[in-house]
Amino acid sequence: MSEQLYIDIYCERLSIGLWAEPLNAITNAAFIIAAFCAFLYAKKNDALNFQSFTLMALLILIGLGSTAFHTFATRITMMMDVIPILLYQIAFISMYSLYAMKLSWVKTLGLFVLFMGSSILSDQIPVHYMNGSLSYAPALLFLTGFAFWHYKNASNEKYILLIAAGVFTISLTFRSVDMALCPIIPMGTHFLWHCLNGTVLYLTTRGFIRAAS
Repeated sequence: MSEQLYIDIYCERLSIGLWAEPLNAITNAAFIIAAFCAFLYAKKNDALNFQSFTLMALLILIGLGSTAFHTFATRITMMMDVIPILLYQIAFISMYSLYAMKLSWVKTLGLFVLFMGSSILSDQIPVHYMNGSLSYAPALLFLTGFAFWHYKNASNEKYILLIAAGVFTISLTFRSVDMALCPIIPMGTHFLWHCLNGTVLYLTTRGFIRAAS
């Protein structure tokens, strides 16, 4: 392994090269598909607006950024992978609070500060614990909280965010066990994280569109 040349943190990558993680690279199409399906849903429900376009644009950026990382595997492309994911989380939490829950700007800001603070703390946990997946714990907790609110208050598709939280839990599990299962599953399980997270982000975007309409 040569960390100066490339970042090797998943089972599938065994060498340098653009095509060293084919499954991890190709499965990022799940995020592009999610954005397209969200577009069709928003169009059907006459909800093509700045908020929905923001979430869809971030879905595309997540797919492109993750593809870049799983092909080039450099520190720059790692940031291209991580930043759009964080921006989507911030956008969803902020817009769901404002436009779905109808919270004030002050309360929304409070949730934002709480999320960012918990995210910074979770990032301090050594990456060898659960393969770094604990950094997503705040996102799962916030999504679960919104899911229960959605279930109690939404007039339609009450379970959609609860389903998203359930799928997210499963996808986090696959992300967490990737390196541990290398001897058994050489290609790893990170590609399943992509496939399932594409589903999660479609469901959360759809849930926002439904609740904010």
